[in-house]
Amino acid sequence: MNDNKTNKLTNVLFITYLIALFWIIVLKLGVHFSYMGKERSINLIPFREPLILNGKLDFGEMILNVVIFVPLGIYAGILFKRWIIGKKLFLFFLISLLCEGFQFILAIGAFDITDIINNTLGGIIGLMMYLGIEKAFKNSVKAQKFINILATIATVTMILFLFLLKTNKLGITYQ
Repeated sequence: MNDNKTNKLTNVLFITYLIALFWIIVLKLGVHFSYMGKERSINLIPFREPLILNGKLDFGEMILNVVIFVPLGIYAGILFKRWIIGKKLFLFFLISLLCEGFQFILAIGAFDITDIINNTLGGIIGLMMYLGIEKAFKNSVKAQKFINILATIATVTMILFLFLLKTNKLGITYQ
């Protein structure tokens, strides 16, 4: 695969990721959850209210907020090589801020500074992962091709999983 095809594939994967991110975070997979439409809330105090389930702290949501933004950091490392680190960090923050803002505006989730922090952290981790992969390959084009292979597999798997989830073919319900 030549470099032009590699870049095109990376761009397609990145756009697919952004669409999926928006659909998962902002549109909540297109499902109406029971908390939607209730009073909007804003939390501007970081880590003020950790999620408590069955009397225990649940870090699952915080971990997922980090994990879902890791690909953003990887793609930023590939696609925005010439950007300084501060610009990349601002991108992670801005996309997270937009997601949180849309959740609040559309009354489908709370605006939570903790989520913005965790999402931005996920972007930073992804960027560090990309830099590690690039260093391991000692060649940014080879690293990008490797990431494209993994991202293609992950993207197809994610789309299949979301389709099966949305069509209730997995035997689990998320509604």
